[in-house]
Amino acid sequence: MPKVAAELSALDVKRLAHPGGKRNVLYSVGGVPGLHLQVTSGGGRSWVLRAKVGSLRRDIGLGSFPGVTLSQARDKARDARAKIERGIDPVEQRKAVKAALIAAQRRGLTFDKAAEKCLVAKLEAFKNAKHRQQWENTLATYASPELGKMLVQDITTQDVLRVLHPLWLEKTETASRLRGRIEAVLSWATVAGHRVGDNPARWAGNLKELLPAPSKVATEGNHPAISLDDAKRWFVALQNRDGFGARALEFLALTATRSQEVRGAEWDEIDLDKALWVIPAARMKMGKEHRVPLPSGAKALLEALPRFEDNPLVFPAPRGGKLSDMTLSATMKRMHEGEVAEGRSGFVDRTSKRTAVPHGLRSTFRDWVAERTTFPGDMAEVALAHRISNAVEASYRRGDMIEKRRSMMTAWEQFLNHSLVPGDASQNKSVSK
Repeated sequence: MPKVAAELSALDVKRLAHPGGKRNVLYSVGGVPGLHLQVTSGGGRSWVLRAKVGSLRRDIGLGSFPGVTLSQARDKARDARAKIERGIDPVEQRKAVKAALIAAQRRGLTFDKAAEKCLVAKLEAFKNAKHRQQWENTLATYASPELGKMLVQDITTQDVLRVLHPLWLEKTETASRLRGRIEAVLSWATVAGHRVGDNPARWAGNLKELLPAPSKVATEGNHPAISLDDAKRWFVALQNRDGFGARALEFLALTATRSQEVRGAEWDEIDLDKALWVIPAARMKMGKEHRVPLPSGAKALLEALPRFEDNPLVFPAPRGGKLSDMTLSATMKRMHEGEVAEGRSGFVDRTSKRTAVPHGLRSTFRDWVAERTTFPGDMAEVALAHRISNAVEASYRRGDMIEKRRSMMTAWEQFLNHSLVPGDASQNKSVSK
């Protein structure tokens, strides 16, 4: 047994000093056998418990003084001695806990990092760069806002459902592909040792029981669109909403472009003097540069927007990155719900009766050209950046009818907002949150 030392008080401990020399000095403080205050030549102080563990003599560190008080040091020493009596080596236990923590931290991979590593592993499987970009864009747009910062080991079926639910009925094909890509990322994470257990994105015997089969719901090619009869009422309601999401949706409607084209728009793509937006080929679905004439309302909207230093995006998210597609979809959904709450029919597709979505605005524009104007259909197809199905016509067409389309887009704007006087740039939209 260690020699029983006199029990020092807190004041006695505070007065202990190094006697001189280079060696560390141990002062027995009593209260618990083997408990010492170690004082270094530089004045550092820490608690040490000297005890025999099995056949070994151990100096067990219990923390520094005064961070650990005398009372706390005695409690720690008693706990360590109790473990020793039970056959536990506190030093080895501490090493094991630390090793387990380090191992867990190394396994602690976020979904965004897992997606990045998974894509590198799958690089050879992609036939072209576009396929890889589709994977990256889909995961970044839809999965990352919800799952990106989560550790893969913590992701559950409910987390995956939170990503898929907003898309499953409105963008079924996109949602189905997204599910498969999330499953692939989590499968890679499991095999790589970053998670254990069933894959929460698995379809059979899992999500199949919680979501309708993709074949039973509408596909991506049939986006619910606002009817022409409701378009003006919808546009007025949109103009009365604040925020970058509402302004991005308004700009999308006025230009008949796609959500990803608007959300990724950068200021250097836009020439306000010429009222022209040039979307580079790399950001277009067809991989071809697309010029968009800006009607006066779209130009005024841009002129009223704030610009942020070191951020090239026209419609940035609150934290600086791109707005998510769900931001625009949620805006339309809230507009519909607001109408319904006031006893109106809301904004639904004329045929399917499903709530209209942002991409459906392109169909509304196309219906307007066909049913309410004498503009040529092929001009509308150019405005929508659709591929020309007639190979002969495509081979002869070199221009994009930009000035003719400018007249068409001005007429479209006037249809949406009949109170707008052509050339009026007085509308200032709010982007406050």
